[in-house]
Amino acid sequence: MVEFAPLDMPEAPRLADNITHFARALRRAGLPIGPVRVGDALRAVEAAGFTNKQDFFWALQACFVSRPEHRSIFAQVFRLYWRDPRFLEHMMGLLLPAVQGVQEKRKPQAGEKRAAQALLDNQAAALPAATKSENETEIKINAAHTMSPNERLRHLDFELMSTAEMAQAKSMLARLKLPVKPLISRRTAAASIGRRLDRPATLRSAIRQGGDLKALRMRKSCIRWPDLVILCDISGSMRQYSRMVLHFAHAVANQKGAGWAKVYSFTFGTRLTNISRQLQTKDVDAALASAGTQAKDWDGGTRIAACLHAFNRDWSRRVLGQGALVLLITDGLETDQGADLSCEMQRLRLSARRLIWLNPLLRWDKFEVKASGIKAMLPYVDSFRPAHSIASLQELAKIISEPEDHGEKRRLLQS
Repeated sequence: MVEFAPLDMPEAPRLADNITHFARALRRAGLPIGPVRVGDALRAVEAAGFTNKQDFFWALQACFVSRPEHRSIFAQVFRLYWRDPRFLEHMMGLLLPAVQGVQEKRKPQAGEKRAAQALLDNQAAALPAATKSENETEIKINAAHTMSPNERLRHLDFELMSTAEMAQAKSMLARLKLPVKPLISRRTAAASIGRRLDRPATLRSAIRQGGDLKALRMRKSCIRWPDLVILCDISGSMRQYSRMVLHFAHAVANQKGAGWAKVYSFTFGTRLTNISRQLQTKDVDAALASAGTQAKDWDGGTRIAACLHAFNRDWSRRVLGQGALVLLITDGLETDQGADLSCEMQRLRLSARRLIWLNPLLRWDKFEVKASGIKAMLPYVDSFRPAHSIASLQELAKIISEPEDHGEKRRLLQS
């Protein structure tokens, strides 16, 4: 049993209790926090002091956050718990339906719904209903034709999901299939019924029968299955989306009978990392944990051109030699302005049979091609589609074998 020495905090006698409750809220939001980390946080605050809010924030984050994808959740819970004096009103507005409320004034931020549920501990449904006055008119809503919970979850943005919704979404992604049509090979095989006459085999059969031609030997074309290559951006702007897309990639890599010969997965931020072997682990949590250990540039910057150059130089001939299909998942926000992104995209397009770009920014109706990275990449892709919800990934499964599908590419290039 771990024992902690008593802390001497005369200025804030209840600070230790508040930090403990704050750690419980983070644990409900999905962060792996145990009693050892709580003790470390108390000692860190004792050493850093409680006079500066910024020092207090970074001291707690250093003790409670161990994964890059948990930073946004920690920031939202910290803001609501320690900084905003009206956080309870705002959280109730996020969780409860209302005709007029806080949720109409601004859109919720990433991780805010999870933070609200973690702090309220799902007690919103147990709150007493407001007393109705005599002159108040009762409003009844017919929900017979409204959207079901599963249908709403299909179209919900990954960044706006709560902890329970994310768990449900991951289970739906695990069942999602990505079928592909086979390719006709130039190789042929002997067949009892075929379209091509096998003249040498027919002559050999006739020689065995003393020169009598009794049957014609036929051949048919063979089929082969293409490879799938996934290039996933894990930079800070793609934090929540890359996590869900990798769940989807794990499901595709471990799916038997889907048609893909091999599935190769790569992550990139400031450097390129091959995580194909890690995603072959059957358990999705163990696979993603191993992939997170392998990729050292989670939640960092974005150097798309440099990473594509590394892929074209080191991996394109190994994984794109059999007419592979490439899924490029990134928002296209390049930070290395001096690199030649157009040249690397052109080389990638010439090496792949088909290049599909999935961009979460397409979830916005007024999306326009303004960023320099997007302008350089868009002309060289075959299809340009969103990847911000389960519905968008299900739509990808329908069109992935359609060579005539261009998504939003033509519309955006003409605008």
